[in-house]
Amino acid sequence: MTFINYASREINCKIVYYGPGLCGKTTNLQYIFDSTAPQAKGKLISLATETDRTLFFDFMPLELGTVRGFKTRFHLYTVPGQVFYDASRKLILKGVDGVVFVADSQEERMDANIESMYNLEENMQAQGYDLMTIPYVLQLNKRDLPNILSVEDLTAELQRKGEPVLEAVAATGVGVFDTLKAVAKQVLTELRKS
Repeated sequence: MTFINYASREINCKIVYYGPGLCGKTTNLQYIFDSTAPQAKGKLISLATETDRTLFFDFMPLELGTVRGFKTRFHLYTVPGQVFYDASRKLILKGVDGVVFVADSQEERMDANIESMYNLEENMQAQGYDLMTIPYVLQLNKRDLPNILSVEDLTAELQRKGEPVLEAVAATGVGVFDTLKAVAKQVLTELRKS
């Protein structure tokens, strides 16, 4: 659901970072924001929820390349991690062009990853999208912690369609831009098809 602004010659694409609470969605966006040149980014906006320290969503346009003479601007969002905020999750998915699922690699967080993955699939369907056809990347975050599951075990449980799987340590930036590039590349490929 890209938005084309002919006056400013911009194509606006929406990428949503999805995953369980405290998996590193916000840390990914914060790292991207902090590492991006001021002229290439808009404001980082966060809305804190009343009952939790998790951010409601982050919004940050990033300009990455051109398509047929149009500048491409990516709007990056996170969803709240807690299932309690499911209505917000659905709303943030509206108009999505690409999804990054951020999985917490810690063994004790596997159930939360699975629950969040099913929730993503349900909410995508509710918005009329199919995870099997939309640009999508799986990020395995927190690879620096003890007690993590193997890449093979996480991939076997969470990979849906042969999508790129990237290891990350969002707190230090490892794999963060690789993840963004992987999903952005898929979004741009889809744009060039249409």
